[in-house]
Amino acid sequence: MNEIAEAKRRRTFAIISHPDAGKTTLTEKFLLYSGAVQEAGAVHAREGRRSARSDWMELEQQRGISISSTVMQFPYRDHIMNLLDTPGHRDFSEDTYRVLSAVDAVVMVLDAAKGIESQTLKLFQVCRSRNLPVITFLNKYDRPGREPFELLDEIEKQIQLRPTPVTWPVGDGEEFQGLIDRRTGRYTRFTRTARGASAAAEETIDLDLASAAGLSEYGKAWKAALDECDLLDAIGADVDLSSFLAGESTPVFVGSALTNFGVRLLLDAVIDLAPSPSPRFDRKDEPRQLDSPFSAFVFKVQANMDPSHRDRIAFARVCSGRFERGMSVTNHRTGRDITTKYATTAFGPDRETVDEAFPGDVVGLVNASGVQLGDTLYDAGYAGLAVEFPPIPRFSPEVFAKARPLDNGRFKQFRKGLEQLDEEGVVQVLRDPDFGDTETILAAVGELQFEVFAYRLGSEFGAPTEILSAPYQAIRLTDKESSERLRRIGGIRILTRGDGALVALFENRYRLQRLESDEPELTLLPIIAG
Repeated sequence: MNEIAEAKRRRTFAIISHPDAGKTTLTEKFLLYSGAVQEAGAVHAREGRRSARSDWMELEQQRGISISSTVMQFPYRDHIMNLLDTPGHRDFSEDTYRVLSAVDAVVMVLDAAKGIESQTLKLFQVCRSRNLPVITFLNKYDRPGREPFELLDEIEKQIQLRPTPVTWPVGDGEEFQGLIDRRTGRYTRFTRTARGASAAAEETIDLDLASAAGLSEYGKAWKAALDECDLLDAIGADVDLSSFLAGESTPVFVGSALTNFGVRLLLDAVIDLAPSPSPRFDRKDEPRQLDSPFSAFVFKVQANMDPSHRDRIAFARVCSGRFERGMSVTNHRTGRDITTKYATTAFGPDRETVDEAFPGDVVGLVNASGVQLGDTLYDAGYAGLAVEFPPIPRFSPEVFAKARPLDNGRFKQFRKGLEQLDEEGVVQVLRDPDFGDTETILAAVGELQFEVFAYRLGSEFGAPTEILSAPYQAIRLTDKESSERLRRIGGIRILTRGDGALVALFENRYRLQRLESDEPELTLLPIIAG
């Protein structure tokens, strides 16, 4: 089978947004319009099987936020869609960063009443660093919001992307009636459905034919929409594919994920505009051609997605060649071969055995021995060709805490939980060789990560855990020689990270600055996401 032809059928993309902008709702509506689910709000992978949600973790459903990124694959218009739903909360930005290393394009969701919010801006900066094309969706247009031209101006000023509206609203809030497609000159009128649980009924007609009915039916709203479209035409705000792919412009769509207005047009745009997989560059900055022997990189490790199995899944983005279940692949980091007998596609927490996959697809390797975040895998057969992709950088932790089991009789479960959650790479587990797991320090990007960590230790591993504040303000990577000197200075603690690296924790960041200035020979390297 031709890997290049199969890759052209793939669209691998992420949805990013500020919390509460409607990202998870849009994810579920994409599944609704693709036919992957029959009713929005619950994702049914197969008829008769248990329901699942894109927010699969129990705590996510309790808190109403996305905590962990979710991978879902579904067919649409003779294409294979690989959709990666990401956390929006800033405390989970590291997970989002890793997901963005595995996609070819991004759908950015903005709340039409709020525009670009702080976390949206931060996530977009990550997109820019990875040269990802961005499609923008102005969501919640069925509610009172800001003027669309004001939002377009904000996009251009704050993220330096030239907005090129594809669809334009007729009316807003409760008077939101439909959308004008500026590319085709056609108008789509929508009918609301109960709670948006089913696809919105659509009536699409030519703009000329709609005008007569529109002027009498919608009055000022219709005339305003036509005048605004004329203005957009006059300034040349039309979709330009080359500038979009270059990260210079963003096609803009308008709608409401909750009521399904404009969802189908947006989903179509992912196929029509977003790029298919292209050759990925390795550590030597050379492109790995799509029809080269199989290769992939691991961008996410997740424990206990299915509580009944208590297993561990390494999610790998296929970069080249054809993946076949059962094939032997080499882990570049360890040099060891592993088998892929237990390979799955993902649909939220539900799984289905995958027999083959192509560039752009995401494969879940269940209980793959020794596979860690950032590993490169490649075909180990006689036709295999070794490759190593750039590692996935880690974010520098900003907050620190102590973790200890509430029940010493559950210490074995506590230790197992620490090991498995540490492998996910979101919260770093730091240990003092002299104390072991009895004095464990956690390091993370945000405080909410600790709440999730403790919750999962209790619910998934049966080890109720107490999280206590720790008096540290900064962290640096160090080495054995420097650590001997640092240990003799007060307010500094030397610990070992899960990957064996030595780290120095500082109770006072000014002491760190003083040391860096007075003793530059010491190894004190910041942890940065490159």
